[in-house]
Amino acid sequence: MASPRILDLQNIRLRIGSTDLLEGAELTLSPGEKVALVGRNGSGKSTLLKIAAGQIEPDGGNRFLQPGVTIRYLPQEPDLTGFATTLSYVEDGMGEGDEHYRAIYLLNALGLTGEEDPARLSGGEARRAALARVLAPEPDIILLDEPTNHLDLPAIEWLEAEIKSIRSAMILISHDRRFLADLTRATVWLDRGTTRRLERGFGAFEEWRDQVMEEEETARHKLDRQIVREEHWLTYGVSARRKRNVRRLGGLFELRQQRRDLKRAVGEVKISVAEGDVSGKMVVEAKAISKRFGERVIVEDFTTRVIRGDRVGIIGANGAGKTTLIKMLTGELKPDTGTIKLGSAIELASLDQRRATLTNDMTLKEAITGGGSDTLIINGEPKHFMGYLKDFLFAPEQARTSVSKLSGGERGRLVLARVLSLPSNVLVLDEPTNDLDLETLDLLQEMLADYPGTVIVVSHDRDFLDRVATSVIVAEGDGSWTEYPGGYSDMVTQRGYGVVAPTNAQKPKGGKQAALPQTTLASGSASKQKLSFKQKHALETLPTEIKKLEAEIVKLNATLADPALYAKDPKRFADTSAKLDQAQASLRKAEDEWLELEALREGIEG
Repeated sequence: MASPRILDLQNIRLRIGSTDLLEGAELTLSPGEKVALVGRNGSGKSTLLKIAAGQIEPDGGNRFLQPGVTIRYLPQEPDLTGFATTLSYVEDGMGEGDEHYRAIYLLNALGLTGEEDPARLSGGEARRAALARVLAPEPDIILLDEPTNHLDLPAIEWLEAEIKSIRSAMILISHDRRFLADLTRATVWLDRGTTRRLERGFGAFEEWRDQVMEEEETARHKLDRQIVREEHWLTYGVSARRKRNVRRLGGLFELRQQRRDLKRAVGEVKISVAEGDVSGKMVVEAKAISKRFGERVIVEDFTTRVIRGDRVGIIGANGAGKTTLIKMLTGELKPDTGTIKLGSAIELASLDQRRATLTNDMTLKEAITGGGSDTLIINGEPKHFMGYLKDFLFAPEQARTSVSKLSGGERGRLVLARVLSLPSNVLVLDEPTNDLDLETLDLLQEMLADYPGTVIVVSHDRDFLDRVATSVIVAEGDGSWTEYPGGYSDMVTQRGYGVVAPTNAQKPKGGKQAALPQTTLASGSASKQKLSFKQKHALETLPTEIKKLEAEIVKLNATLADPALYAKDPKRFADTSAKLDQAQASLRKAEDEWLELEALREGIEG
């Protein structure tokens, strides 16, 4: 029997201005299910997620949320106004029955202490606090819109493990392929206003998508050929017979209408880069370079050589000094000791993480031309700026639109277009994947593969690094950096583990150690304890109790799966829903208690 649906969006329609953004979109979610929601930038993914969260009312269609089900939504731009600290913001999203220790545990795990003033947070820190607020109550449904944005690699890998450990159903929007592939078991593709669903995780999506688009193109081609045949018959067959076949003529009109109804896929970004003169074979040579800020060591005795054509990835936790290292390698910042030698004829184009080349009062035309000529030189050929912007999916009417009106994805495409329009033989890209959709990422990767110059890239996207990098330079801690051949996965194989956070990542200002979750505190002092009789008894009996609760939840869900139950017997529906909530709460409590006792037992025995 199919699992009951706790969230069901059917035939969702939404029009924005003169554009039909959603035209019959559907989205369903069952208990514990983790679904990837994918689609091009501007296709309406975030809007559909807001409709699922109940924040936007669609123009048409139905939204069903099972009574008693709790839901939490992570927006791309959270609002923390009105809260004194990040901890009070997170706790405000929790209920009476929630485990409030999770608030400080999650904040610490995400690099915050709980004492921060929300008014002074950066955009990335605000998103981390919002992520803690969403995860802390362990609701029945979690809706996450780009949860990995502004997270470093240790935080992303921690978040994956955290999501795997909780039972909440989830819908995930993310540009991080590895994140989606590791977590999801179903994929919903939002394309041209409608949705298609694949009952497999994101890892199988791209092959399936390509097959669907190929079948659509084949069907379109067959229809075109059929229309040509019918038009030929009407031109020659009708006139030859001197008699109009009304029925066949009507059939042609129907074919033409079918052809109009077949929507073509939205345009693809066409990424090209303005190439400069060829640089010397040796691009950068660094010998025993070091850099300190006060007592903090950023780089210590690091040596490397970058040759023309290399694609070097720089990896490390936030605060490890990746930007400082790049500035030294490109000659922007002098090392305290050691030497940096740049090769000959270097032409550098740089994309910074903060997108500082854009200001809100700029128009798209000013951003792409720098206020100069309307003609750009791309690969030695003149090209009008609007034609170039079209390659990055900007419409002509947007030319005089201000940057402040653009979405995050549009800003990402615009700054990428600006950087790639500059003649260069060395590209320095700081987090280029932020806010780009998967298709644009594909094309960026292809462009970098074909680029004849040298690429230095900072990224937390593991899949992107695997596809692009020929070597990676990794922060080992305490100013130590090591270079490994290959991409991220190759580095993990050679090193034996991934990127870890700095040892002081969870210390708040003032040097005091941040609070740890209860299970960690218990295991930390376990060597001085023994399990009491009551604890031993609970450890032995809790697995049986957990199994009983799981069986009860299955039965209650089966009862609620009857779509006619609410109409036939509203009281029974309400009572069953209440019992289900109580059983789920008891199960969570029993599991948490067992995990804490098991951690304590392992600590004593180990």
